[in-house]
Amino acid sequence: MVIEVEIRSFISQEQYDRLLHEMPQKADDLGMEDQETWYFDSDQDLRIQKSTTYAKVWLKKGKLHEHAREEIEIKTEPTCFGSLAQIFEALGYQVKIKWFRHRNTFLHNGITIMLDYTKGYGHIIEFEKITTIEDKDAAMEELKTCMKKMNISLTPKEEFDEKYARYQQHWKELILENK
Repeated sequence: MVIEVEIRSFISQEQYDRLLHEMPQKADDLGMEDQETWYFDSDQDLRIQKSTTYAKVWLKKGKLHEHAREEIEIKTEPTCFGSLAQIFEALGYQVKIKWFRHRNTFLHNGITIMLDYTKGYGHIIEFEKITTIEDKDAAMEELKTCMKKMNISLTPKEEFDEKYARYQQHWKELILENK
């Protein structure tokens, strides 16, 4: 079973700019992309996404903003995004939220580090490691150590939950304000 272990924090525009400048000297630059992600009104965390390089459908098991969750995903060509949307709409799923994100991705000592700007939501740094259920606690400690070395404070889950609830309620207006 594949487990995605991740921690994230909201960061300021200044931190984002500093990290964007510093990261290429510290880590392998895996590139940047623009992403559009649709969350569906499902009992599970079911999403589709298109980016500049792929489209995908994926399911994250467990609760939103948990640090370790099983993830199942299927990637395809970016041109397939419209078909994915049609399939889920035909099955009766409604779009709950849409996210529009610019992501810069780096690899540092086996840890994927993403610097994100999401319209209407803010700047976020995310640390991620794919591992097994048996090694998830050790992976979490690695992520926390990496975050600490970068002088980033972990944003409490409650703050993410509050901002997510606000975004979920107002996302249509928020993305228009940030064009």
